[in-house]
Amino acid sequence: MNTKDILRQLRVQKGLSQDELAEKLYVTRQAVSRWETGETTPNVETLKLLSRFFDVSINTLLGTPRALVCQCCGMPLDDASLSRELDGAFNEDYCKWCYHDGTFQYESKEQLIDFCVEHMATETWPKEQVRAHMEAVVPLLKHWK
Repeated sequence: MNTKDILRQLRVQKGLSQDELAEKLYVTRQAVSRWETGETTPNVETLKLLSRFFDVSINTLLGTPRALVCQCCGMPLDDASLSRELDGAFNEDYCKWCYHDGTFQYESKEQLIDFCVEHMATETWPKEQVRAHMEAVVPLLKHWK
């Protein structure tokens, strides 16, 4: 889905007219109309306001143009698993389990890997395989470089 379609869908879901959304974002109705026709795309600051207003990530507003992965544990991210900053803004780099209330939850790669091994291992994916996978992936992630 394109940004124009996502913005229109979110606005309609909230039961807002273009005028009402424009008023809440301190922009003109014409700006909202241009976004929804695809003539323009909101600037970065407006995307941040839209993200907070609709409680979705900027990545979602842009039609999920990139696959997000937690840069601490490597887990795929979506809006439900994204962490938030203290001010409530989404942090699109980390999951809510690795980064919470402005604080990282793991002090070392080893602590994270040990936790993941205990919680991810199954009959079909034994602990040794989980550990090998995590030891290969985790050092490549931004938080641990």
